[in-house]
Amino acid sequence: MPNQIAEVLLPVVGMTCQSCVNSIQSALKQNPHIHAIQVNLQNATAHIEFDLSKVTVDELAEAIEDCGFDVPEKPSNITLRTAVHGMTCQSCVKSIKSALGPKEGIHSVDVSLEKEEATIAYNPKVVSQDAIIEYIEDCGFDVPKNASAGLTTTTLPVEGMTCHSCVRSIENALSNKNGISTVNVSLEENNATIAYDQSLVSQSDIIEAIEDCGFDVPLQPSKQSPFQPQKVEEEITGNDIAMNVITASRKFSKDNSVTGSVATFEVRGMTCASCVNSIEKAVSTNAGVQSIKVSLLAERATVEYDPFVIDPEKIADAIRDSGFEADVIEQKQDDTVDLKVFGMTCASCVNSIERGLRNTPGVISASVNLMTETAKVQFDQHVTGVRAIVEAIEDLGFNALVSDKTANAQIESLGKIREIKEWRRAFFYSVIFAVPVFIIAMILPEFQFGRSLLDIRLLPGLYLFDVIQLILTIPVQFGIGKRFFVSAYKSLRHGTPTMDVLVSLSTASAFFFSTVSLLRALFSGSENHPSVFYDTSTMLITFIVLGRYLENMAKGQSSAALSKLMSLTPSTALLLITDEAGQVTGEKRIPTELIQLGDLVKIVPGDKIPSDGLVFSGHSSVDESMVTGEVDAVMKKTGDMVIGGTVNGLGTFTLKATRVGSDTALSQIVKLVEDAQITKAPIQGFADVVAGYFVPTVIALGATTLIVWAVIVNIFGVDHVPTMLREEIQKEGNGNWFFVCIKLCISVIVVACPCALGLATPTAVMVGTGVGAEHGVLIKGGAVLENGQRVQKIVFDKTGTLTVGKLDVSSYVTCKDSPVNATSMLVYTAVAESQSEHPLARAIANKGKEILGIQVFDTISQVDGFTSSTGQGIICNVKLDPSSLNRLNYLGETLSTTSANVIVGKRSWLQENAVQVADDHLADMQVLESKGETCILVAIDYRLAGYISLSDRVKPEASSVVATLAAMGIQAAMVTGDNELTARSIAKQVGIREVHAGVSPNGKTLIVQRMQGVAITKNISFLRRTRNTLTGKKDTQQKKTIVAMVGDGINDSPALVAADFGIALCSGTDIAMEAADVVLMRNDLTDVVGALHLSRTIFRRIRINLLWACIYNIVGIPLAMGIFLPWGFHLHPMMAGFAMAASSVSVVMSSLMLKWWKKPAMLQVDQSGVVLDMPNDVDGTKPVRTPDHLLDRIKSFFKRTQGYEALPSHTTENSLAEIAFEIGSDDEDSDTVQLIAPPSR
Repeated sequence: MPNQIAEVLLPVVGMTCQSCVNSIQSALKQNPHIHAIQVNLQNATAHIEFDLSKVTVDELAEAIEDCGFDVPEKPSNITLRTAVHGMTCQSCVKSIKSALGPKEGIHSVDVSLEKEEATIAYNPKVVSQDAIIEYIEDCGFDVPKNASAGLTTTTLPVEGMTCHSCVRSIENALSNKNGISTVNVSLEENNATIAYDQSLVSQSDIIEAIEDCGFDVPLQPSKQSPFQPQKVEEEITGNDIAMNVITASRKFSKDNSVTGSVATFEVRGMTCASCVNSIEKAVSTNAGVQSIKVSLLAERATVEYDPFVIDPEKIADAIRDSGFEADVIEQKQDDTVDLKVFGMTCASCVNSIERGLRNTPGVISASVNLMTETAKVQFDQHVTGVRAIVEAIEDLGFNALVSDKTANAQIESLGKIREIKEWRRAFFYSVIFAVPVFIIAMILPEFQFGRSLLDIRLLPGLYLFDVIQLILTIPVQFGIGKRFFVSAYKSLRHGTPTMDVLVSLSTASAFFFSTVSLLRALFSGSENHPSVFYDTSTMLITFIVLGRYLENMAKGQSSAALSKLMSLTPSTALLLITDEAGQVTGEKRIPTELIQLGDLVKIVPGDKIPSDGLVFSGHSSVDESMVTGEVDAVMKKTGDMVIGGTVNGLGTFTLKATRVGSDTALSQIVKLVEDAQITKAPIQGFADVVAGYFVPTVIALGATTLIVWAVIVNIFGVDHVPTMLREEIQKEGNGNWFFVCIKLCISVIVVACPCALGLATPTAVMVGTGVGAEHGVLIKGGAVLENGQRVQKIVFDKTGTLTVGKLDVSSYVTCKDSPVNATSMLVYTAVAESQSEHPLARAIANKGKEILGIQVFDTISQVDGFTSSTGQGIICNVKLDPSSLNRLNYLGETLSTTSANVIVGKRSWLQENAVQVADDHLADMQVLESKGETCILVAIDYRLAGYISLSDRVKPEASSVVATLAAMGIQAAMVTGDNELTARSIAKQVGIREVHAGVSPNGKTLIVQRMQGVAITKNISFLRRTRNTLTGKKDTQQKKTIVAMVGDGINDSPALVAADFGIALCSGTDIAMEAADVVLMRNDLTDVVGALHLSRTIFRRIRINLLWACIYNIVGIPLAMGIFLPWGFHLHPMMAGFAMAASSVSVVMSSLMLKWWKKPAMLQVDQSGVVLDMPNDVDGTKPVRTPDHLLDRIKSFFKRTQGYEALPSHTTENSLAEIAFEIGSDDEDSDTVQLIAPPSR
């Protein structure tokens, strides 16, 4: 039996303390076949990972009972975790799930493409482990025989191998090393896959052993995508692509093995990029932490870690030690529910509930905690649901509610509700104390009455109002300001100073220097007023707190779009209760989270739809604007799909739930937007680098300011310093010049603000991605935006993208020597194509159902030996039932034969299968193809029968979109697997000149890569050179054509990954949407323009934010340092504090301007390609007023974007001014483009 890893959760009764836990762990660890043990005292469970081929569950239970504890129930289910090799996409994942899911005894299947492993919960009494592995291997994947949790599998690139002797030398060298289990070296892919025990041998030892054999192991991270070929030998001539060698590459990192877990944390208290750096540095230094991503605005940290080295609580402690509040957000697994259970009084209640739940069909595991009154239940949603589980608990005499605090907590976090309350309270308290201090220090000295009050003396050198200022300042400095001191201390302890260090240093300097001055005057008995500036301390803290309050209010608005999406799901739904016959017997209002698959829900006018599903009966219009951005209500009838969170119109209908919980489209959208907002844009690296040096640099500048001005005053004297400074010193008293220099130093420390730099990028990304989601444009992160704003060329797939994608059979024609008549040919082809999911196949199958009737069509055939070749065609054997063909007889048609071999596809496919295709057979077909129709050949019993033609309509907005993209400076091309005549016909209709037809999925990838071009170096900007110098990068940048790809099918996925900016239509396949960088929720091509325009707008706003933040600091710091004192300009510490607070708020407000973004208007193009109007916001130029203006714009546009010379051929004057241009090109037949502008004014 293969050495696989099994997991089991055993209930343990009798544990009372940590010693009990330790005794169980010690007993089990003695068994070498047990790989991991986690004993939970609170939940009274033991989670054990073991080798099922060596240890049984009964033996595990016996070992625990030998320690003096009880295992009351031995679970019937075991969880198997095994490596699975050969998966390349989500389609592979689904095929494994589909193969295992229906098998008896298998309760749940979870397959991870990233980790290359499958986790299966099953009953070993019903199905064996060997059978499960065999099911997986039957799907075409490999299950290695040594998939052990103690083993790590890594794939290393190996250079220098030339023959199989090289392979054998590496395998022999590695196989002899202790700790290495298996070695698989591939000469074709130039890599080696090794399974090894990390406790016995390290990856560096393995690399050294390979290099000792004379080969090289390069571990430079690859920037290529998994779909992108590493080495390609190709010859591209016209539209034909010949691929000789394609060696697929993989992404390599320092350790390719993915063995870590992922934990998410809520982090509170971050204010700037320095805080982010502080957390990342503190956490990443812990052993076992593999990577960390921190989102400043979302207040989330995502950490990948090794669960055998560190646990989430220790990671949270590391974040807390950095000066921030952190809580672990428990990741809710699929088909797992957390319940709040009321009415439990003792351990007997716990056992009663757990036993009752485990006896419920579909429940895999149940764990109940008496202390917290909670229950965690794992279940198979295809068998049972949350409502059934709640009802099972209620039947036992307890009450249960779904406990889902995560979503509510996140909505509250996104809205900054807690932070806004805290900072508002702090601001009001600080104002109560700060305003009197301000009046005493700044207002009273301006009036005679006030000055007399200030002269009230308690003791020699001690004045009443100085003491009052001290008393009023202490609550502000050490009460409200305590949070700054605590955070500053923790950040300094970790060597990552944050903005709080500057705040603490400046306010503490003002307070303690004032206090020292007060004490010195008291003990010296001075007759003069001591130099105190408590007002600086109180007002600084007040302004900073006000800034944080306003900043958090603005931040809350920046995530309003995501908060709205999360709040769309209604709280309750009206469930229809049905009997066994399916008849509705009643209604019941239930919480939305209790809806199960297959439930019937009544939707009345104005209701929010609670889950994704089908309209079971009735019809109505549905407002989908909040989810898809579609402004107009969409009519829904029986059988149509509706999306959860959308709003019903005036009709009433019954909904059948097809996706619930985290599987709904709305949940997936929220997850995608969340992930996008936590992903940093590359340009943010500049702000992160600056933030790392910012605080020490500012402190150094403050100290320099103090020293320089102190030296100047001492050397030149008070009478020779700038007038403004002299007046300030005289106001304080000539002997107190040092305190004036201190104020200058404080101004420098206060005015500097890294927060504005740190907020510039994430606020724009958060607002922009949220606005995109509101308009149905889902962007997957900051890096995507950076590529999107630089797109120079866009590639469109044809079918389903530029065209409607709903093909219809327009004709079916047999050739002269066809073995069957036309109807027989169509019926055979329809039956054969019914086995395929290709759009062409579905169209032909639908035509067959239309002719025969659906019921007849589904019963007349038997298909054997079905084989499909991607991009080529199909072959199979079809047998028809003659007794079921009454429909054909009614139509007056007869079948020539009732069984035949059927071959459908391209000419090359038929010829490959020994079918003769003469040129004269194709003449009529080529005429149809030239008109844009798609024709496929059909052979019956290896003889050409004829062809079937299908037509597809071009989307009405396609030509306007192509013209608008051209006006934006983006060239358009089309790539398709269809034939060249059809492709060029469609391209001509939409205005695309560059066409690649007859291309395979891999060919599409090659074309995208060819368009991207070869990387070269060039001179770079000063700003980028500075950033590269700080980060240690080379002073060069790669220049290539930035290519976007728009597609909707599985065959577009490799090209979507290879492109710099992949765009998938939501009407397409899940795999295409998985591969794309942007998902469009509507099947509307104008959203392609919207996505690109939004990317440009967001990135332009990021640049504006960064520029403003840099200018603020570049101007503010020298002003605070007193450089402009000779000209009468200076920044008082209080004004510096106000400016610092305003800088952060202004950056967030700048980002909020993105909420006003609107999709640009499209160019108006008529059917003949005449541009009727050129909107102002497409290319950013002034509106067209005269034909001459239009002429100049068009000439410059074609020269800039297409590389063509545009020459006016004639101009006519009528109600509209018509201008025609001859477009010069290298082609023999030049195009003529007509454009019409408004008449002269």
